[in-house]
Amino acid sequence: MAHFNPKYINFILFLLLLLPLPAQAIPAIACHCFTDRSYDPTHPTLADPYFLATTQNSFFAAVFGIDKKTIVMKKQRGAASDDLWIAYWLAPMTGMSPELLLQKRQAKDSWSQAATQFDLHEKHPGNRFSATLKANASDARLAETVVDELLLHYRFYGEVELEALRKAGAGNQELVIIALIAGKARKKPNQIYQEVKSGAASWGGLLQRANISPHDIQAEVAAMVR
Repeated sequence: MAHFNPKYINFILFLLLLLPLPAQAIPAIACHCFTDRSYDPTHPTLADPYFLATTQNSFFAAVFGIDKKTIVMKKQRGAASDDLWIAYWLAPMTGMSPELLLQKRQAKDSWSQAATQFDLHEKHPGNRFSATLKANASDARLAETVVDELLLHYRFYGEVELEALRKAGAGNQELVIIALIAGKARKKPNQIYQEVKSGAASWGGLLQRANISPHDIQAEVAAMVR
């Protein structure tokens, strides 16, 4: 039987440790960090992702009564925005914590499957979210329903106005920032959305014209929710 030098074996093991791990062995962390956080007129859209994210996070924190940093940390650790909207919406309806609900979602293929054990249809038969859930809607559609319910509840929009913006293609983040800008600039929401969609304006530019500083976004949104 052949004998191997222990030093040679140790050297081979050392080289193996240097090899890159397979992709599936590396935990997926969704970065929620932004390097550009102020409006630059020479690059007007550069900080738009940050403005959209921070405005939505501010709205989320205000309506659910939690610290904004909590939401940011959860997203940095990989939590999807849709999942957070749904989990925090379901928490008071089910009596479960958002964390427990997120665990139950991870064990299923969708929120529609995970929620079959909550008896929401019996407890909240007239609830719009329950109706959407009963239709076996996607997670994205359920999250949109949550956001729509909240935007209507806090009178950011009327039913017809909100439906028109959704049909035009406005997403959750866009709907929140549109409402913020419209309230300060006294412009129609649809006009604001069309300006950005057509490329005639950026979110940062519109915030600046409405005299909304990035540092004041959280306070401005919180004031709208009161």
